[in-house]
Amino acid sequence: MCITEKKFTCDREGLTIRGIQYFPENFEQEQQYPTIIASHGFLCNYTSMIRWCKDFAKIGYVAFCFSFCGGGNMLEEQALKSDGESTKMSVLTEMKDLIAVKNFAKEQNYVDSENIILLGESQGGFVSGLVAAKCGAEIKKLVMIFPALCIPDHARKGCLGGSSYQPENVPDILDCGQTLLGKGFHEEAAQMDPYLELALYERPVFILQGLADNIVNYSYAIRAKENYKEGQCYLQLVRNMGHGFSENQYHSAFASVRQFLADREEILSIRVILTHCETLTEKEMRVDKLFFTGWCETKYFQGTILPGGCDVQKHLVDGTVQIRAEYTLEGLDKSGNKCKIHIINQRGEMDWKPIITTDSIELAWLNHADLTAVVEEGQGGPTIRIYCLQNL
Repeated sequence: MCITEKKFTCDREGLTIRGIQYFPENFEQEQQYPTIIASHGFLCNYTSMIRWCKDFAKIGYVAFCFSFCGGGNMLEEQALKSDGESTKMSVLTEMKDLIAVKNFAKEQNYVDSENIILLGESQGGFVSGLVAAKCGAEIKKLVMIFPALCIPDHARKGCLGGSSYQPENVPDILDCGQTLLGKGFHEEAAQMDPYLELALYERPVFILQGLADNIVNYSYAIRAKENYKEGQCYLQLVRNMGHGFSENQYHSAFASVRQFLADREEILSIRVILTHCETLTEKEMRVDKLFFTGWCETKYFQGTILPGGCDVQKHLVDGTVQIRAEYTLEGLDKSGNKCKIHIINQRGEMDWKPIITTDSIELAWLNHADLTAVVEEGQGGPTIRIYCLQNL
């Protein structure tokens, strides 16, 4: 797919912000596109968000990533930096940077100003949430990836950015190893209540958080979800994921974000537990049969996978792999009635496309629903997340 890129600069209080914007295939200057603005985390720069931007451009978005003023680390290339000193950088200055990029994006005639999404990782996720709260209806949706909502607590504990100091006697310079922070960062962060500030945003929110994150404990994300209005925020907790992604974790995370942006609700979350595997050869083709059990616990259905669940993977001569999983769950539907759900899940052109049949009257709509799925890898077996358009 032929996406294109172009460097851009914009200004914030006399400082130059540098970044890259990505355009979808067959981009037309006169057309307006949904737009993603991606914000990096602490000690990073815009390059850490390029894969998000490229993947969004592939599905029709214009995407911007940029380096925060004074962000990054001391050893990175100067060309990747925006202006500014690290000792003058803080959460509040990064908010100003993101607002400047948002304003720059809105000035471009190809940006749909009614369809701007903020996405950020770690500190950039926290900053994106605060900017969404400040800008309100200007931001259509918010995506926070392992957001560093711990920053105010870290300041109050005297360990901001990995440094170590006495919070009652804060030095002018905080040595974080790969960068230096100023006392002002601490003073601002220590006074913040992130949950009250984030809650001012009233549009849809998606938080993706790893349960194995040793930098931002998942309890921060749970508290953030509860602080938004009921039904406003979707929190996805990911097993075996730390403060960052493996390659497979990134791909499933991007797929989940796509479901959120397409207004699709997760209706079934199925934890698969692999039990054993059989391999056989058919002519020149290898066939792996992965047998599994597991369970599902959602507001729509609670139950277990019956014996016989099998994932058949055919490894063809040309290197492609055909995958088809088939299994049956037995349990209780939303009304508490006993029922079965039979699922066949196969790979479509872009998404996994499950087909469901059920004997539940309450869940009969699943028999003809347009469903998609995300396969989220995890130790011992994946989690299967099945989505449908909201407001059924």
